[in-house]
Amino acid sequence: MGMSIPQYLGQMDIRKGVVGLATGAGFIYLLYKAIRAGIKCQPPLYTASPICIARLAVERERHGRDSGELRRLLNSLEHKQDEYAKSMILHSITRCVYLLEAEASSCTTDDISLVGSMLDDKDNSVKIQALNTLKAFSGIRKFRLKIQEHTVKVLELISTIWDSELHVASLRLLNSLPLPDYVHPQLRRVMPALMEILQSEYILAQVQAIRLLSYLAQKNDLLYDILNCQVHSNFLNLFQSTQPGSLLFEVLVFAERLSEGRNSPHYRAVRWHYNEQSLHEALFGDESRLADRLLALVIHPEEEVQIQACRVIVSLQCSQDVGVRPSSCRPSHSYFNSGE
Repeated sequence: MGMSIPQYLGQMDIRKGVVGLATGAGFIYLLYKAIRAGIKCQPPLYTASPICIARLAVERERHGRDSGELRRLLNSLEHKQDEYAKSMILHSITRCVYLLEAEASSCTTDDISLVGSMLDDKDNSVKIQALNTLKAFSGIRKFRLKIQEHTVKVLELISTIWDSELHVASLRLLNSLPLPDYVHPQLRRVMPALMEILQSEYILAQVQAIRLLSYLAQKNDLLYDILNCQVHSNFLNLFQSTQPGSLLFEVLVFAERLSEGRNSPHYRAVRWHYNEQSLHEALFGDESRLADRLLALVIHPEEEVQIQACRVIVSLQCSQDVGVRPSSCRPSHSYFNSGE
């Protein structure tokens, strides 16, 4: 008829009674069937779309069988692919690992090695997707030791490539793993890069960097390297109340762990020397304005920030010295006088 649906509907005369109404209802029903048929016309199971992967999980649970999708994706990764295809395959593998737990658990360490080899790809997007896939596999205990073998490479990526998304993916992976002692030399070399990321303006990378630094601050052989790391003159801006609460909380946890570490008998047994632009001087030096920032955070709108700020204040005031009873407390430098 050459007539559009709106034109057709416009010409329908509902005043003609039951016949016209039935005709309109019949048309709407046919239209509904056409739309429903279109919805049912879904892509095949091997499609790499997120919706398809979710369907795989449902199908697996419903029928109690292996979908084979994860194995198919891993096999396809072994074939020569362009950068875009590799990124999409890795992205789909990551989703499968999270959604298809049984299939992911049946993978092998060779599969982990295959994914890890993608960290050497020349394309950053492939590296990022490979890091995300390793992060997904790290949730399965039996793969953690194998994934740890790639720690040195991940640290190298952090220190040699300045890419915020790559930093986030790398740090998320490292924060999901226990880091073995044999990577401590590499961690020392990457410390300046971690400190630069912390002082960047990309909140996701900052939070991941500070979490890793907080973890490393609890290692006796790394504490000095962290405290002597050079920082910007405006480092204490990280403690401003205008910072996002999630970042403020992590920064305060970091400060508390540094304070506790430097006051430990093991650390105080050595006379350490710091450079003038060091983190130690920014936080604990005689000219530091950390106390002012902490006092301002005691009235922060977020309760967890308030509590953590108080914990740092207590840590700064109370230091446990060699030969002093554990319950004793003494002022630390000139942070807070007795009046405060």
